[in-house]
Amino acid sequence: MRIPKSRFSLITQSALVAASFLLMAGLGYAATNNASERRDARDTKQTTRQDSREAKQDCRAADQKNNASCRQEHRDNKQDGRKEARDIKY
Repeated sequence: MRIPKSRFSLITQSALVAASFLLMAGLGYAATNNASERRDARDTKQTTRQDSREAKQDCRAADQKNNASCRQEHRDNKQDGRKEARDIKY
């Protein structure tokens, strides 16, 4: 039994349209997932920055260490936060 050429073309076109929709739906999900990961990473960095600022102010107010030590601790805290955000994002 032979399938007429015009009917075969219609079936092929329908399959291509269906595959295109499935592909676009998959790409949309990936974009949404990436956006969520970026938001979580950004929130982590912002929280870390604020906590680090407060720790630095407490360190300076209590005179526990000299100012350079407080600054270095602040930098280390922020670097740890950036690393944590990268772990979330990637």
